[in-house]
Amino acid sequence: MSNQLLIHFSTLPDPRVERTKRYPLNEIILLIICAALSGFEGWKQIKDFGEIKLEWLRKFLPYENGIPVDDTIARVMHKLDTKAFQSCFVSWMQSVVKTTDGDVVAIDGKTLRRSHDGASGKSAIHMVSAWSSANGVVLGQEKTAEKSNEITAIPELLNVLELKGCIVSIDAMGCQTAIAEQIVKHKADYILALKGNQGCLHEEVKDFFNIAQAENFKGLKVKYHEEHDKGHGRIEHRQCWVLEANQTHFPSAAKWESLKQVVMIKSQRHIKEKTSEETRFYITSLAEEPQKLLHAVRQHWQVENALHWTLDVTFREDESRIRKEAAPENYAMFRHITLNLLKLDTSRKASIKRKRLMASIDDDFRETLIRQGI
Repeated sequence: MSNQLLIHFSTLPDPRVERTKRYPLNEIILLIICAALSGFEGWKQIKDFGEIKLEWLRKFLPYENGIPVDDTIARVMHKLDTKAFQSCFVSWMQSVVKTTDGDVVAIDGKTLRRSHDGASGKSAIHMVSAWSSANGVVLGQEKTAEKSNEITAIPELLNVLELKGCIVSIDAMGCQTAIAEQIVKHKADYILALKGNQGCLHEEVKDFFNIAQAENFKGLKVKYHEEHDKGHGRIEHRQCWVLEANQTHFPSAAKWESLKQVVMIKSQRHIKEKTSEETRFYITSLAEEPQKLLHAVRQHWQVENALHWTLDVTFREDESRIRKEAAPENYAMFRHITLNLLKLDTSRKASIKRKRLMASIDDDFRETLIRQGI
């Protein structure tokens, strides 16, 4: 049966060298996706799912030789070409999700905490993901190089994404002149968190805002917006000030491609009797009003709950002991495939956790999820 999800992964090279392969790669890929959708984790559980649901799986592919043993599944995952896998993933997502003008694409990193392998001296894997706030899905991901950081992975990830018209938000690690230039070349806009790693510009912006605020922004064209939220025993107050990135006030701004405005956001949170405050600074190529800039920043903050928290709590990613060779990175991408299929589903109103439980017992619902990839 034709399925766009399978078609996009059909170009994935099979890492096995045997002349005769009893279990085609596309059957293994589909098996892992369906098992993950149903909450089955680890090679043995994936095999168990396949044996229980073999006749159902045959609605999509032949599975003439049945289900492979767990060692075969593990061996394929260890050797699967991660770059080729990522390319298939991005191609699939670009076919089913279209980013729109103004979509905030949040670039953020997460460490797979138990993916380290002490025996081989391998450190834990750190993955940088691109999250479409408008669509609520992962658009792509890139592993950081060993003994490196997100700066090396972000440019590679940006290069494979369709970003025209989007607003790319990145935390302070990605606040680099080359990254800003790359985003603009993609015909997108940026809003980048500014911290001490950009010493001169950060100090210029911080000092100028502090002095200007003390003088009530006298003589300056400042744009201002504030908003309040209340719920779940929490009260939040956010204030946003925006100034033109005038090189007279901010000399280092000349180094940044298309830099138009600098932003200061103060947030105050009250939970019961505790109060916390935080001040953040940003630079942006947008010439928008503070309401839109504050919204874009909040969309980036939400990636923690929408993506990272879900992977940890629902998919228990931080507890995964998959750690050999390329398997941790490859299985992280399978989690993203699964999460996207669950997010794309509109047939039932339920949390990701509840949908996975439903998929584990309801063959029709699991089939509906798989067909979201068409």
